[in-house]
Amino acid sequence: MPGLLSLPTLCHFLLPWAFAIFHKALGDLATHPGPHYLLPPIHEVIHSRRGATATLPCVLGAPPPSYKVRWSKVEPGELRETLILITNGLQARGYGPLGGRARMRRGHRLDASLVIEGVRLEDEGRYRCELINGIEDESVALTLRLEGVVFPYQPSRGRYQFNYYEAKQACEEQDGRLATYAQLYQAWTEGLDWCNAGWLLEGSVRYPVLTARAPCGGPGRPGIRSYGPRDRKRDRYDAFCFTSMTAGHVFFVPGRLTLSEAHAACRRRGATVAKVGHLYAAWKFSGLDQCDGGWLADGSVRFPITSPRPRCGGLPDPGVRSFGFPRAQQAAFGTYCYSE
Repeated sequence: MPGLLSLPTLCHFLLPWAFAIFHKALGDLATHPGPHYLLPPIHEVIHSRRGATATLPCVLGAPPPSYKVRWSKVEPGELRETLILITNGLQARGYGPLGGRARMRRGHRLDASLVIEGVRLEDEGRYRCELINGIEDESVALTLRLEGVVFPYQPSRGRYQFNYYEAKQACEEQDGRLATYAQLYQAWTEGLDWCNAGWLLEGSVRYPVLTARAPCGGPGRPGIRSYGPRDRKRDRYDAFCFTSMTAGHVFFVPGRLTLSEAHAACRRRGATVAKVGHLYAAWKFSGLDQCDGGWLADGSVRFPITSPRPRCGGLPDPGVRSFGFPRAQQAAFGTYCYSE
């Protein structure tokens, strides 16, 4: 019939187009090679605790003729990576503060895994294992996650006193660090409900709400409420701190002590007055349960409850209760001591 293409002619025009679509769907291996030497990790999140030894796996499926492996840490909120270690498979060199505690595992000749000894709070985060062979560099990313507890913190002057940098310092002084959004979210799923907004490590300001109510942003769905971008130097809020298991232990000394007498009582026992982070860690990991208010190093008075009961704060959920910041000369409380 005039005007119609024969089947061979139609195939001549359509087959190249069909193969082009087919290759585009699969991906052009020459253009998008993907990881060729590095094996994808079985687990992308590695869980650990403070003081432990953590291993971040990175394994080559085959060694290129010559290469280097570069380990770095992606710093949240700072848009940069911190170099940790570089190895050529035979020798390794560490860099920066983390490099002094990092080494290669070298379980076999294709093993480029990173071992971090004496894990610290600041070690949590995202890491990159990058293979550099001069042609097609490739990398795998892993996350080191610490088991810990988030606690809201404000100074004796009252709420909303910290800019970002002061909040960061305050958490470090209480044996913690500013919590990340992921840590705050985890704490919210575990029951943290707090109306005051606080700084997070990424520089954002948020607060977790389990029960929506008028003083906490009004009605709405439970979740992590956000204040949006804030000026790190000018704007002032509380802090959400994160801490993990400690090497020492916390114990209570009863009495009617002033703050200076509390320091003396702990020193006589070879200890120091506990920090807020110490008390939260003891409550979270050691199940410390004590109805009595006790002095802490920042001048606050608190007590940890794991089994809620009417005469221990009256609240239905476990937690660390607070009497605020009494006068340092007020002889009315015991003290919580921390011993390594």
